[in-house]
Amino acid sequence: MAGHARFTAVLDACVLFPIATADALVSLAVAGLFSAKWTVAIEDEWLAVAERRHPDLSGRFTTRRDAMRDAVLDWEVKAEGWKALAAALTLPDANDVHVLAAAIAGHADCIVTTNLKDFPASVLEVYGLIALHPDDFIVAQLDLDLYSALGAFKAMRVRKRNPAYGAEEFATSMERNGLVATAERLRRAVDLI
Repeated sequence: MAGHARFTAVLDACVLFPIATADALVSLAVAGLFSAKWTVAIEDEWLAVAERRHPDLSGRFTTRRDAMRDAVLDWEVKAEGWKALAAALTLPDANDVHVLAAAIAGHADCIVTTNLKDFPASVLEVYGLIALHPDDFIVAQLDLDLYSALGAFKAMRVRKRNPAYGAEEFATSMERNGLVATAERLRRAVDLI
């Protein structure tokens, strides 16, 4: 499989849940700012966390998973591509090896994760990869193509219906979800979102 012409990021389970972070990343990918990749194993991981944290919503997260798949058509790094690599890889947390293997097999440029300590630069640089916090990654997308990124955020905000958010409330929701620098940038462009 050839690599993607655009910057490619493997999205770790910890950024596919919580929902606000996943929405932001998927919205930017749909806007064409980067190519988003993940695996069924990564999906299974975020789905398990979602079900544990919200047992009252059991079974409903698969609808969300399917919507993400429909939005990002080329999302999947197939198991046959990454499983063979995983056996030869080592990370501080063995449970994250599949993410690194997916990044290599998926020809990614980076891994977007909140668990930066589990992806040491000394290991990733061997494979031409870096690990980025979602807040830093999103701010970089804003820096690279401000208007397309703001358009993606506006579309995301408009989709929110229950409850509907004004632009300031939308920025605050990003901040509550750990996207502090993103929220600050959105507040500067509140008239555009």
